[in-house]
Amino acid sequence: MPPEQPIAAGAEPVARTERMSSFKRSRFKETGLVGVLLALGLFLSVFGGSLQVTNRDTGNVVRVNKFMRADNLDKLAKNTSFFAIMAVGATFVIITGGIDLSVGAVYCLAAVCGAMFLTRFGPHGIGAGTSPFLVVPGAVLVCLGTGALCGFINGIGVVGLRVHPFVITLGTMAIYRGIAFVMTKAQAFTDFPVQFTDGFIRREIIVQGASLYPVPLAIMIGVTAFAWWFLKHSVTGRQIFAVGGNEQASLFSGLPVNWVRVKVYTFSGLAAGIAAMIMLGYYGSASSDAGKGYELDVIAAAVVGGASLIGGRGTALGALLGALIIQVINNGIIILNIDQNYSQIIIGAVIVLAVLLDRINNTMREKRMTRAAQAAK
Repeated sequence: MPPEQPIAAGAEPVARTERMSSFKRSRFKETGLVGVLLALGLFLSVFGGSLQVTNRDTGNVVRVNKFMRADNLDKLAKNTSFFAIMAVGATFVIITGGIDLSVGAVYCLAAVCGAMFLTRFGPHGIGAGTSPFLVVPGAVLVCLGTGALCGFINGIGVVGLRVHPFVITLGTMAIYRGIAFVMTKAQAFTDFPVQFTDGFIRREIIVQGASLYPVPLAIMIGVTAFAWWFLKHSVTGRQIFAVGGNEQASLFSGLPVNWVRVKVYTFSGLAAGIAAMIMLGYYGSASSDAGKGYELDVIAAAVVGGASLIGGRGTALGALLGALIIQVINNGIIILNIDQNYSQIIIGAVIVLAVLLDRINNTMREKRMTRAAQAAK
């Protein structure tokens, strides 16, 4: 027994050192992402050029910076909100070492279900005249409930069938989109109650003659803030990191590993439902092709934001910043008049680079842990 005492005594300092190191790495990663955003913004502001616009208040024609003009920044925030919210949900899954390829299809099905509900109670629907105090909350519940149910089914499939999440979510991706296609018969649903669109999601404010829509941005910030608190301070949040860090150790510690996995897939689906709700209110329509290809952007945002594909690491703020970086890149391609077909090439390259950097970081982390363990002996 005596020879083992130094190891036991050193175990806690090693673990504490690793926790502090992990905290510092996440803060460093997020600070680096902010730096990248500032650099991209500065580059586009300088080289993006300017254009002439008419001020709605005064009628005067003024020249403004293409990137920094208010309506462009508002559009950037709106586009980011869809992907950032879904990326936050995907980050929960990735932290546990899983993957969710069905997020775009869940987004589509939630949007279609919400659109059919809203059309029914729209100006020319059979439920026209129903109180908006019932219709608006009902539409929100339909979108969020559909998304959460799809995510729950994903989680049950992963846990119950004991099949790799890649296979399960690849299958449900086709199933959910197929259901949306059958439900809509390839038709778009429009004619929503104005209280849901202009009165809620698309509520407008005028700033210096430009129309701004702050609700999508506010919802994105709210979801990110809640997810940050949940991962950092809740019991389930700590369990999510534990499962992703070492599943076997979590099982031996008595953690409900299977239930944690079901929870993260449910949250991913719920996030897709929230994004679908925003899309419905902003665009006022939905069809079975909504969200096609969103899987790439969502997973890219999570990975660029610092979520490790081997599990155990990731933050909600990182997911938001990752989504914002990708949307700034897409926006910059338009501003710089570059062929938009290059956008997917660039995003793919960004994913490969982020994974490569994560692999290098993991290797360095393992070396640090080995040195710390040897020093504690």
